[in-house]
Amino acid sequence: MNSLSLSYTLRTLRERPLWRLLAADKAPAVLALLQSLLLKQEKTLPGSVLAERLTHEIDLLRAAGVDLPQTPQQYIADWLVQGWLTRRLPAGASEEMFDLSADAVTALRFMQTQVQPRAAATESRLAAVTHQLVRLAEETDPNPRTRVQALLADRARIDDEIARVESGAVQPLPDERAIERVREIIALADELAGDFRRVRSDFEQLNRQLRTSLLGDHDSRGEVLELLFSGIDLVRDSDAGRTFDAFWRLLTDPEQSALLKEALDAVTHRPFASGLDSRERRLLLRLTSSLAREGSEVHDVLQHFGRSLKAFVRSREFLEQRRLNALIQKTLKDALGVKESVRANQPLAYQLTLTSSRIRSISQLILHDPSQRVVNAEMPNDEGSEIGLDEVAELLRASEIDLRALRANICVALLDASQVSIAELLGRFSAPQGLGSVIGYVALGVDHGEVGDEAVPVTWRGTDAWERTARVPSVWFLRERVRELAD
Repeated sequence: MNSLSLSYTLRTLRERPLWRLLAADKAPAVLALLQSLLLKQEKTLPGSVLAERLTHEIDLLRAAGVDLPQTPQQYIADWLVQGWLTRRLPAGASEEMFDLSADAVTALRFMQTQVQPRAAATESRLAAVTHQLVRLAEETDPNPRTRVQALLADRARIDDEIARVESGAVQPLPDERAIERVREIIALADELAGDFRRVRSDFEQLNRQLRTSLLGDHDSRGEVLELLFSGIDLVRDSDAGRTFDAFWRLLTDPEQSALLKEALDAVTHRPFASGLDSRERRLLLRLTSSLAREGSEVHDVLQHFGRSLKAFVRSREFLEQRRLNALIQKTLKDALGVKESVRANQPLAYQLTLTSSRIRSISQLILHDPSQRVVNAEMPNDEGSEIGLDEVAELLRASEIDLRALRANICVALLDASQVSIAELLGRFSAPQGLGSVIGYVALGVDHGEVGDEAVPVTWRGTDAWERTARVPSVWFLRERVRELAD
């Protein structure tokens, strides 16, 4: 690419949100806010939460002398227009969700590489490149003889390695090289998790292109309709969709997931792992869950776009959209045709019929004033009640479980036996609170007894003299734990 074509390419790139973010007047503050709110913490935030946290962060920056004249809501709206934020309303959500756009993530990761640059050349990176090139050369070689020779060489190398290990000559990787390799893996995995936003952005663009084709010229529209009515999922069957499906199958494969988990557990328990900082250890421990979470979001978006596009076509909604688009285009064409002969302020011989809807200014609305309907809140002095302490105790026993009496029953029963069950307690003592007494025995058994896996029947007689039966967990109170009940 010569300098002229490269200049045009860079000029186009300069109009993208990535370049605009890096070249913004208040880029340092904006980058810091976006990174602290939507990259370091949660990747997606509801609109109200984002506005609240942004208000707090802006107040801190203003206190330090940073000039941020707009309100948090104005900054959020501006970032949406600039393409640094994306806004979605997931199914079932009560408010809009905001997250970083793919270009904003790329810009933030570029700035991170400048703030915390890693080594320009490391042994592990060179070894990875060499290994991939050698493997590519072997797997693309059509000559059977050279492939056999390469496999025999690998077998000889593996046999030599087995012999050395069996003889006890094991040489583990030095700690500094192991840490270097782990950091390369973390950096690659971190970049991989960030690429999911780009994949989701590609699906969103593909979805818009397909919907535009349905409203566009007849040729492209007919082809898209034919494929959709044939039951073909155009989003999933696209190049991006097939690539992501292959990656998703690999990520969710039980065997691969088990191997990855075992490898992560082994690495995190190695002595050299203590040389990693807290952020690196956290990223390493959450590697599988982070990839699965990011991939699941993209997978849900892929399925949603595929279903919504089919529903858009089968419900014939696109026909109404196409008619509306045609009317708008015709109106614009007619307006351009008469712009030279009709002035903008010239009266037209046309009477516009108003609808029956009554349109009023919001300032004419009368707000509800709670003070106009205030109830009388005066509290007159009441005469003293004649209820006594005995009546109060009886009401208290009726409203709350008398655990003290139940504890006393258990202690008395354990004087004659080494262990006692709830059924035995109910057979020996009455249940003055009915089901409440049974529940109290179960609660005490959970805290101070031994609870079995099976359920057993118990019977008690309530205050109404009716006998009742229920099944409760098998609970045993032991004599050696009677001190816990006494306390």
